[in-house]
Amino acid sequence: MLYLINPHIKASARLLNSSGEVRESPSQQRRNGYIQGRRRFNERVQKAQKEDCIRRTVYVSEIDQHVTEEQLAALFNTCGQVIDCRICGDPHSVLRFAFVEFADEHGARAALSLGGTMLGFYPVRVLPSKTAILPVNPTFLPRSADEREMCTRTVYCTNIDKKVTQIEVKDFFESYCGEVSRLRLLGDHVHSTRIAFVEFVQADSALLALNCSGMLLRSLPVRVSPSKTPVRPRIPRATLQ
Repeated sequence: MLYLINPHIKASARLLNSSGEVRESPSQQRRNGYIQGRRRFNERVQKAQKEDCIRRTVYVSEIDQHVTEEQLAALFNTCGQVIDCRICGDPHSVLRFAFVEFADEHGARAALSLGGTMLGFYPVRVLPSKTAILPVNPTFLPRSADEREMCTRTVYCTNIDKKVTQIEVKDFFESYCGEVSRLRLLGDHVHSTRIAFVEFVQADSALLALNCSGMLLRSLPVRVSPSKTPVRPRIPRATLQ
């Protein structure tokens, strides 16, 4: 007597292991392996690009409040091609700071020799940067004078351990810098770390927070840079009728 075996039933049976548990088919395993491999590759590329940006960037402090980004870029253009220059800090403060990014590492290394150069009424200090200048989505930029003032009191933090809570981030910065008025901790299931925007009550606290870059927050060194975007209040979702 001949028994006909349905090939679809046989294929389905292969999805069960010896314990009767469903397992992925070879095609699913290959697809998932490809996705995971692609994700790891993208993360390595992003990390390498960020490290390259940091090597091409210098941190400039003791900048006269009347100095513009154009004047600062003109000074550093003598060392190499400047592709981004951002002055940060309280606009009402006598001194501010900036990040200057060059097209290559040679420009950044040459820029270190400009430390002590008079620009305005004060000699600037130039150090290797610990953070990169990140591109900003135009829709997130400040829309008013009030939001621009908020940016002077806000820092952008990266490389935050996924296990760190919002309370821990707040306590960390308040213990070193000053009172935090608003905090937004963000993350997803793709990246291995989280980011945060921390707004302080005082602009001086945001300046102090920059010195926390490289300090351990749980198991990872947090990276802190000036924020180009304010921490806007969350808009409550409309109540469904």
